[in-house]
Amino acid sequence: MKRTDIGGQAVIEGVMMRSEKGTALVVRRSDGTLAKEFHHQRTRYKKGSFPTWPVVRGVYAFIKALSDGMSITTRAAELLGEETEEPSKFEKWLAKRFNKSAMDVVKGVAILLAAVLAIGLFFLLPIGVISLLELIFGKMSPVWSAVVQGLVRLVIFLLYIYGISKIKDIKRVFMYHGAEHKTIACYEAELPMTPENAAKCTRLHPRCGTNYLFLTMAVSIVVTTVVSALCTLIPGFTAWHDASGLHSFLFRLARIVLILPIAGISYEVLKAAAKRDNLVCRIARAPGLALQHLTTKEPTEDMLEVAIASFELALHPPKGDLEFDEKPVPQKPEEPPAAETEGNRETDA
Repeated sequence: MKRTDIGGQAVIEGVMMRSEKGTALVVRRSDGTLAKEFHHQRTRYKKGSFPTWPVVRGVYAFIKALSDGMSITTRAAELLGEETEEPSKFEKWLAKRFNKSAMDVVKGVAILLAAVLAIGLFFLLPIGVISLLELIFGKMSPVWSAVVQGLVRLVIFLLYIYGISKIKDIKRVFMYHGAEHKTIACYEAELPMTPENAAKCTRLHPRCGTNYLFLTMAVSIVVTTVVSALCTLIPGFTAWHDASGLHSFLFRLARIVLILPIAGISYEVLKAAAKRDNLVCRIARAPGLALQHLTTKEPTEDMLEVAIASFELALHPPKGDLEFDEKPVPQKPEEPPAAETEGNRETDA
């Protein structure tokens, strides 16, 4: 069985595949044609350098996934030829102020709003729930607060995934997500890369981002609980923690800073669990694989064609960057040859 580090992301009517060589993006337009592009990896880190250290590399991967996700989704919409909304006056002002294109500003605003939503939904909301529970049942210890807050965050995450899986457009993205997984599984099973073979393969994959998100939630509970327990060993900490609502709130808010090392640790757990098949690794990846029954759906044959095209482009990239979406420059029709005349024939002779 082959192993590959190629991974991907489902987008609107398409699939992105990323290899160590670069990023391939393929989408199917409304007329049935495939729009493709490939961009070579610009930044390469030498093995043994700081960004490739264990845990640290996970932090880099986490930040890159956040920064690239919105750009890839926006680019997929552009390849489809979908019209984008006119930038607002404020966005145009920002573009002029920071000497950026209006589209770059729109992307930046979208990423900022997504980050604010994520922090509000998965960090501030659990803190609010804990505060409400403490009003009802009394003050919790720092350790129990960390455990309950982590469980609340996990429940919110599961409800969020379940809720969006019911949206029609998101369901199609989840079908492309299934096509992405089946394509990688087909390659790793050493089968010919055809939609028929890929359709027979599993749509659950141990290196999926769903597994990563779930592991991040689980590792977050463990890390914040351990940190909270260690903090209680500091003389006077518990009294300071219980002194006022502000101190307790600030302590909980400080846990947000832990998200980066937690992301790094989760990345290492994910990599280890995907490479090995012992009992511990199977247990570690089981919840994430189960969750993929929600985040992936059975794809159609044409979706598998898109995923395979993206995978092949990432596996065998062109020498330079390619953007196939650009409309060809229309060529002037050739002028018909001039009719022969007596003068023509004499000159030719």
